[in-house]
Amino acid sequence: MKTNIAVFFGGRSTEHEISVISANQAMAAIDADKYNVIPVYITKDGRWFTGEALRDVKNYRDMKSLTGRCTEVYMRPVYGDYNLYLARKKMFGSDVAATIDVAIPVLHGSNGEDGIFEGVLETIGLPYAGCNTLASANGMDKITMKMILQAEGIPVVPYVWFTDKQWSADRERRIRQVEDSLGYPVIVKPANLGSSVGIGRAANREELIDRIEDAERYSTRIIVEHMVEHLQEINCSVLGDCDEYLTSVLEEPIKSGDFLTYEDKYMGGTKGTKGMQASEKRFPADLPEAETKRIQELAGDTFRVLSCHGVSRVDMIVDRDDRSIYVNEINTIPGSLSFYLWEGSGIRFTELMERLVRLALKRKREGEAKTVSYDQNIFSMGAFAGAKGSKGTKS
Repeated sequence: MKTNIAVFFGGRSTEHEISVISANQAMAAIDADKYNVIPVYITKDGRWFTGEALRDVKNYRDMKSLTGRCTEVYMRPVYGDYNLYLARKKMFGSDVAATIDVAIPVLHGSNGEDGIFEGVLETIGLPYAGCNTLASANGMDKITMKMILQAEGIPVVPYVWFTDKQWSADRERRIRQVEDSLGYPVIVKPANLGSSVGIGRAANREELIDRIEDAERYSTRIIVEHMVEHLQEINCSVLGDCDEYLTSVLEEPIKSGDFLTYEDKYMGGTKGTKGMQASEKRFPADLPEAETKRIQELAGDTFRVLSCHGVSRVDMIVDRDDRSIYVNEINTIPGSLSFYLWEGSGIRFTELMERLVRLALKRKREGEAKTVSYDQNIFSMGAFAGAKGSKGTKS
């Protein structure tokens, strides 16, 4: 019997299309001799579909036609129930569309990479690849991530943060906070988005206001960072779990402006939309050996401190003026699953997917060895008879 691998992708996210591309790359790389691949596409309005038509990116040009050729499904939030159920039940026969053995989420951005979807899988108890709910949430939120890294002595650029309501209530105070703490220029970002969505550079007060107003369209929490003007961006992927992991060769993405844009990352110049591997880059990055090792060390430390799992990509900043190195962010479900970094490190895409499956099953086995509840029923004990809350019973 082959193992059934469900790949979840799409989702209610600004990175929806990139997720579709990454997932199709991943599904094509899974060894069909060992695994049955079950695509599960989540539409932008949150409906789930499965079907072979989902495995061809060209079909996504006509969404109505695509979903019409597929089967709408759902999962029940019942522990141990690993079935996909038909949304429209048959009059006769089973309403089970498929049974899943392992899930591989390839959901970039909000409502997928941020721990929300991982929480659903943990509620069901389904083995899955990648970071758990806590690591996903901490990795996705740039503010929380930087707080944790700072506490562990991992270098990040200076920053300030505030909520959209704090900005609306007292703009002048927030502007002074940025100017007094950071000066100009700065980079303004929504706290919990990836793919450079909502990110902008501000060189003065007027631009700062504009960039913050743009960022708050996407998030309730805003982060403003000191901008390293002469920066070199370097990426490193990490594979494994927080106790045992490997780091990849490095890449240097080539940006068209002050920072990597959505187009730089995914449109690949004239190459078309082919995921992260199509973006312009120097690969491997041309760095001194000592810097390469230091970046790989910091990438691994970031993965470990955040308790990550599966495959992630850590994006670094190198200050060209003094060669200082900072962790910029971690992508817990990186574009194209960073397969090109691993192929450059001697691990083929098929082997990468195999390792993700093994990691998912290993975590499930280890989790089952932990105690999560007690067999005793305290309500059957005489001491609790007639209890009315923490104050006990009246005499």
